[in-house]
Amino acid sequence: MTGSHPRSRFLSVLSLVFLAALIPSALSQTSSQPETPPIQDNSFLVEEAYNQEFGVVQHIHAFTRLWNSQDWLYTFTQEWPAPGLRNQLSYTVAYQHAGAFPASGAGIGDVFLNYRYQLAGSGETRIAFAPRLSLLFPTGDLHAGRSLGGFGLQTNLPVSVVVAPKLVTHWNVGGTFLPDARNLAGDHSAIAGYNLGQSFVYLAHSRFNLMLETVFANAQSVMAQGKTDWTQSCFVSPGVRWAYNFKSGLQIVPGIGVPIGAGPSAGEKGVFLYLSFEHPFRSLKRE
Repeated sequence: MTGSHPRSRFLSVLSLVFLAALIPSALSQTSSQPETPPIQDNSFLVEEAYNQEFGVVQHIHAFTRLWNSQDWLYTFTQEWPAPGLRNQLSYTVAYQHAGAFPASGAGIGDVFLNYRYQLAGSGETRIAFAPRLSLLFPTGDLHAGRSLGGFGLQTNLPVSVVVAPKLVTHWNVGGTFLPDARNLAGDHSAIAGYNLGQSFVYLAHSRFNLMLETVFANAQSVMAQGKTDWTQSCFVSPGVRWAYNFKSGLQIVPGIGVPIGAGPSAGEKGVFLYLSFEHPFRSLKRE
C-alpha cells in the first residue's frame, strides 16, 4: 500500500501468514489430489540435509524484503541429482537491491555453484547429513552493493533430525572464505565468515507445515588495505508452507516467513516469500 507505515505493512504480513494457514485446511476437505509426497526439502533460511532423488529436479524461488535497511533479494536455485541421491549439483543466481545504495537500482548479484554429498541418511531416515561446498563468483556490481568483492568458497554442514513423527529439526554450521576481497576504495584483504542455523518444522498435515527458523551470521568486510571488521546479524523467522501435489509427480510448495531481527539485528523486520516446483524429468525407474 502506497505511503503505509512500515509497522502497518509488517502487521499486514503477519495477517497473511495466518490467513495462509486456512488454505490447506480447506484444500484437505475439497481436493482429490494425492496426499503424498509430503513436504520435505523446502526449508526457507535453514538448509535441510536431503538431496534430490534420482530423476527429480527442483526449481526454487525466494524473495526477502527488509523494511528498515530497504534491502531486498530475489534468488533462483535449481537442484539436480547427479545422477542420484548421493550427489547433487545446483546453482543459485541473485537479483537484488542494496538499501545503502538507493540510487543504484537493482541488478544481478553474485552466483553460487554448489555440490552436495549425501554422506548419511536420506529423507526416509531419522537422521540425515549432507555437507555442501560452493564456489562463489563475483558477478555482482561491488559499487552497487551487490557483491562480496571476490571469488570465494563456502561450505555448509546441514543435519536433519526427525525428533517425533510430526516434528523435524534442521541444524546448520557453515563458513565462507574469500582470499582476495576488495571494498569500494579498491583496498584488498582476505575475509571470512561463519553462519549458524536451527529450525523446527511441525508437520500439522502432510501438505501443511508450521516453521520456526533461527539464523546467525558473523562476517568480515574489507575496511582498509589488509584490514577487516566483523558484522553480525541474527533473525528469528516464523513461517508456514503448504503443498499442491499432482498426478504427474509435480509438487508446488508456496510459503511465507516473517524474519524478525534479534540481538545485533534488533528492530529489523521483513517478509520472506517462497515458491518451489519439483517434478520428474525422466523415468524414475533405473535401467
